[in-house]
Amino acid sequence: MTSGRVNPQFRLEDQGITGLGNVHYNMIEPALIEAALRNGEGQLGQGGTFLVTTGKFTGRSPKDKHVVKTDSVADTIWWENNAEMSPEGFDALYTDMLAHMQGKDYYVQDLTGGADPAHSIKVRMITELAWHGLFIRHMLRRPDAETLADFVADFTVINCPSFQADPAKHNCRSETVIAMNFDRKMILIGGTEYAGENKKSVFTLLNYLLPEKGIMPMHCSANHANNNPVDTAVFFGLSGTGKTTLSADPNRTLIGDDEHGWSERGTFNFEGGCYAKTINLDPEAEPEIYATTRKFGTVIENMVFDADTLELDFKDDSLTANMRCAYPLEYISNASKTAIGGHPKNIIMLTCDAFGVLPPIARLTPAQAMYHFLSGFTSKVAGTERGVTEPEPTFSTCFGAPFMPRRPEVYGNLLREKIAKHGATCWLVNTGWTGGAYGTGSRMPIKATRALLTAALDGSLSKVEFRKDENFGFEVPVEAPGVPPVLLNPRRTWDKPDSYDRQAAKLVAMFADNFEQYVPYIDEDVKAAAIG
Repeated sequence: MTSGRVNPQFRLEDQGITGLGNVHYNMIEPALIEAALRNGEGQLGQGGTFLVTTGKFTGRSPKDKHVVKTDSVADTIWWENNAEMSPEGFDALYTDMLAHMQGKDYYVQDLTGGADPAHSIKVRMITELAWHGLFIRHMLRRPDAETLADFVADFTVINCPSFQADPAKHNCRSETVIAMNFDRKMILIGGTEYAGENKKSVFTLLNYLLPEKGIMPMHCSANHANNNPVDTAVFFGLSGTGKTTLSADPNRTLIGDDEHGWSERGTFNFEGGCYAKTINLDPEAEPEIYATTRKFGTVIENMVFDADTLELDFKDDSLTANMRCAYPLEYISNASKTAIGGHPKNIIMLTCDAFGVLPPIARLTPAQAMYHFLSGFTSKVAGTERGVTEPEPTFSTCFGAPFMPRRPEVYGNLLREKIAKHGATCWLVNTGWTGGAYGTGSRMPIKATRALLTAALDGSLSKVEFRKDENFGFEVPVEAPGVPPVLLNPRRTWDKPDSYDRQAAKLVAMFADNFEQYVPYIDEDVKAAAIG
């Protein structure tokens, strides 16, 4: 039996997917919640939220992500970063997954990725879990009824958590698998209930397709000045560095919190919603995001709550530190209705420095910006990936290596060209530790970070005195409105300055060692901006 609104010429049967149980097309939020409750997938929370846990997978599994190596992509994929799968392995995986799906109910959402219709793609998401349908309905963009009537997907994603892959048969690493086949225009996900794999698979897809059109795909949040889309800012950063929190500025209009493109017309959001970390969520510092945790349809993922009152515990990380909520973009009161902005006037690269060495903000030259973009230094925050239990220093090129199918220089050169053409000012912002390394120092005060960003975005920070950092060569403000001067010089925040010097030397050496891999691919000015 089938139900719901769908193009009668593009049912699952038309794609060769037959023998399933009930197939529910394009259910809206109340129906998806009802289905998820009937299936025992979670429970209703305060305000009509949906409370769910995802079992042993509470973060992404980047090592289980594979790209099918076909002739059409063999020369363009960054294979050192993307595990390959043979076409034969994928075919076997697809056959076995469809056999596993026989007789079971499935939920289909026909959605788009990309707010700019000139560059969007149509995605069909087939999910075993009703709440995954709810999640991805928040995350991607929802076509209207008229569009659904003739919707034909460019790519199809099948997510079947109860299916377990066979590494020997399917040419993958483990029982968990995320397999992308560009020739067959299909992505298969199995063995994990973590919902983030759904959205990141589409992001990875766009990261491959858009550079061919001269569009820069970005792992970033974005906002613009109220009533002035020309004054757009983008915030690069890995999960946990503050993209969602810092872009949700009540004094600016939110374009999106995680994934964007930069085209010849400006900035556009890939998504239709937000996926925010909720650990230690502060109702005063982050009121808009906090409010979504009591709104109808918000997916509350892996949070501990009181069994009687359903009150959420924002501090209890016993399930995971990667607790999250997923909600539609319109739940943020100052969200853009078009999700489109101008060319970025300011580019902010967010890093969570567990060494406690980097200043809270620094101004970068274009060459330094490319250097830091390719370096992608941050600390993986606890819970974001399997096995990460405390901040772990890492270099993730382009601030999103797990989602980059092409070589880093492809994205780096695109960014550099667009910065040169449109004259963006670039900043490096540390949301990590100050006064010492992780375990000794403390997290950078969010009020200070917000004050510095406000000054950077309104132009006032560019008018203060700057000093050249002796370790990294970038410019650091000596003073800034509303920020203690001592905080701007990290060495002064340490009890023992010589301990800071040793830690800084250690980090400089790490930067230099990591960047050696890019030296053959970059221009002389970027080499000159290299550290160490």
